[in-house]
Amino acid sequence: MTSSTTAAPALAPNAPAPHPGASTPEWSVPARTTKTVLFVCWLAILFEGYDVGVMGAVLPTMAEDRAWMLSPLQLGVLSSYALVGMFFGAFFIGTLSDLVGRRGMLLMCVSLFSLTMIGAALAPTPFMFGVFRFIGGLGLGGVIPVAAALTIEYSPPHRRSFNYGVMYSGYSFGILSAALLAIWLVPHLGWRGVIGAGVIPLLAVPFMARMLPESMEYLIAKGRHKEAARLAARFGLSGLNVPRALAVTADGPRANWKAVLSAIFAPRNLRATVFFWIALFLGMLLVYGLNTWLPQIMRKLGYDLGSSLLFLAVFSLASAIGGLALGAIADKVGPKRAVAAAFLLGAGAILGLMQGYSLWLNYVFVALAGIGSISASLILTGYLADYYPAHARGTATGWALSFARVGAMSGPLLGGYIAGIGRGAEWNFIVFAIAAVVAGVAVTLIPKRPSDL
Repeated sequence: MTSSTTAAPALAPNAPAPHPGASTPEWSVPARTTKTVLFVCWLAILFEGYDVGVMGAVLPTMAEDRAWMLSPLQLGVLSSYALVGMFFGAFFIGTLSDLVGRRGMLLMCVSLFSLTMIGAALAPTPFMFGVFRFIGGLGLGGVIPVAAALTIEYSPPHRRSFNYGVMYSGYSFGILSAALLAIWLVPHLGWRGVIGAGVIPLLAVPFMARMLPESMEYLIAKGRHKEAARLAARFGLSGLNVPRALAVTADGPRANWKAVLSAIFAPRNLRATVFFWIALFLGMLLVYGLNTWLPQIMRKLGYDLGSSLLFLAVFSLASAIGGLALGAIADKVGPKRAVAAAFLLGAGAILGLMQGYSLWLNYVFVALAGIGSISASLILTGYLADYYPAHARGTATGWALSFARVGAMSGPLLGGYIAGIGRGAEWNFIVFAIAAVVAGVAVTLIPKRPSDL
């Protein structure tokens, strides 16, 4: 088929068969289309990173807010409201993206969490703040599984880990933006101004809607062949054979919630599901625990507010750059080896922070901790999205991340608990380092994909 064909339900009838072991029907995606999808998903993750990272950026200022007088444990609870919402968001929206479409779900999620930032900024009480953060968390939870599915789908197999690293680098840049904006805005507008700035992404949603294509995997699995052909013509896709693709996507147009769930919990994938979930649980505990409490922990170690926020900036920036490097490594040596090694590297760096070294050496340790937590978790999520069959990609990612959100909620609470009982800052580092080690071990226990055996 040429790019001018618009209605034929079957594309390139003589296209080569899918690569043995491939988890998705293979077709040619022009570089411009891959870059467009990658950019839109990167923006969505960037906005999510700001929304999530903003709590770590404003927590020291909120702790000093005399109007609310929050204890360390209460601050940890307040930071977890969005994570509770993310639990349900990843669970339901990840599944809905495979059943009703990935494009619409992504745009809806960005709109939802951006709108709720205004409500949180104007909240008169901690309870109302938590309500808005919970509602926003529903959108936050849905972004990653949908963006993961779209990025993996529109990336060539030999660059999926790297492209996923590029896409997810937006998360780290979002956290970095929150830290830098807090340094600038807190002295003038307080923590409410930093929270309120989270509504700005809403302006980008119309442009994202114009640029982003629907998932071809979704259209094929639903039997919407004419729409798939028109989409292929618009975005220059070629080499797709619909009947052959339907065979790869198992149930084809009859794909439903039973089909996608069976792919996750089928005996051939059950062991992988268990260890993916354990590793992601601990990875999210690390990401959200360190992101929320790192500035406060560094203040306890004697650094001023500006220096403490810079640690958060280094943590996020290093993880963004590290995600690209780790993705490139994963494409060469395999994601299992790369992610396991990154978690173990992060554990060592976290322990290094408790030794009281110089400022610059601590910056190095914080940078490595970012790679061993955020970068490792993001490449692990991409590995998971590519592991399962195409028709269950969003659901598998969403369910795994929903379970991982329990770890994400535990991170801020754990840090708040340790602070509340008066333990030294070194206990935060010990607990988080143990989590990183166990996560690395769990990754090594993930079996090869059944289709690769």
